[in-house]
Amino acid sequence: MSTAITSSPRARITAFVMGVAASLAFVTLRLMVAVSDHEPLAIDIWWHDLIVADRSDVWIAVAWVPAIAGGTIGMIGIGALLVAVFLWRGRRGDAATLAAAMVLVVAIGATMAAIIGRTRPEDSLAESVATSFPSGHTAVATTVILILGLLLRRWYVWVLGAGWVLTMMWSRTYLHAHWFSDVVAGLLEGIAVAALVWVASEAVRDRHAASSVETSSSEQPIESVPDP
Repeated sequence: MSTAITSSPRARITAFVMGVAASLAFVTLRLMVAVSDHEPLAIDIWWHDLIVADRSDVWIAVAWVPAIAGGTIGMIGIGALLVAVFLWRGRRGDAATLAAAMVLVVAIGATMAAIIGRTRPEDSLAESVATSFPSGHTAVATTVILILGLLLRRWYVWVLGAGWVLTMMWSRTYLHAHWFSDVVAGLLEGIAVAALVWVASEAVRDRHAASSVETSSSEQPIESVPDP
């Protein structure tokens, strides 16, 4: 059975700072969108025009692959599989961390998207419901990859994960399902949720470990001292 790798205090501080910074950046971007009355920002228009000029049927078909894989059904399947693997490997804490992060990022993102109600590009090839900000596909993809990177600590997880997230961001804008600022917001949401959930999970893990040590110490029999 595999056991979870103990994280260093430096790694936890870095993750916490990263989570807080991403949260602040998300709030800043949200305010920018609100000030613009939810209309596309200058960078949104620039990126949208660039994508339209480069659009082709072949790349549209390619873009649908991560869009479908990262959709609700796809991510539920992927998430359930990853949680099952962690449980099979005896890493129940890691399984709980991943599951909690996925549930939280979906709950936050879906609620915010419904409340904000930003309209998607008129030429959207995918969804048309006014729930454009933030991008749920990007947020979930970022959360899963970041949690896996923090738990597994393998360079190839970071490299492949970064490629997947960037591909997801490209896919959602290439299909005109989101503005560029929407996918950036999804990226920031995913970083914030994953980093802060992982830090909280590590704190809980430490508390349980300390409690187990105290319990073991209290249960040890006290050796009697022989009479002189």
